[in-house]
Amino acid sequence: MPGGRFITLEGIDGAGKSTHLGWLETVLRARGRHAVVTREPGGTALGEALRALLLDGSEGMHAETEALLMFAARREHLDKVILPALDRGDWVLSDRFTDASFAYQGGGRGVATDKLDHLERWVQGGLQPDLTLYFDVPVEIGRRRARAIRPADRFEREEDVFFRRVRDAYRERARRFPERIRVIDASRPLEDIRILLEEIITSICS
Repeated sequence: MPGGRFITLEGIDGAGKSTHLGWLETVLRARGRHAVVTREPGGTALGEALRALLLDGSEGMHAETEALLMFAARREHLDKVILPALDRGDWVLSDRFTDASFAYQGGGRGVATDKLDHLERWVQGGLQPDLTLYFDVPVEIGRRRARAIRPADRFEREEDVFFRRVRDAYRERARRFPERIRVIDASRPLEDIRILLEEIITSICS
């Protein structure tokens, strides 16, 4: 059996990552791959506790504190979930990873890129996803979708201008790392997106 792969799904809230995550797991299992599905922040007991703290809107939080907590949860996630799964030859599907920190804490909050670069090297070493699926959608569409699904958390209560900065940062990451990040037009019909995703998955499963 071929070795595992690390695939991340990225995008602003309402881009459709969660909609496609379970479906991708089914596609991989149909091809004989064992998939571990996880999320950030979260994925471990400590990570989920930090997630609750990060999404809670009861009090403010310094932007750099937010970034540090994200990377603390990520370090635990790597140690407890991602690296063991890859060592076993499993495939890992993660709803967000470090690109989200550059987009939300960097683009959205204004944390300096060099500080995030340092945290990335410290926490991950040289590890990067084998493939990142970036679901790109206009802010207005993403926000409308997100509001229809669930009550807004601390991030989702931000103004549109915040999410425009987040989207711009994601798009800049995609331009910077085109060999890793595939841009998916998430405003297209669901079936069109899944045809494209299946083509992408088939190409890396062979």
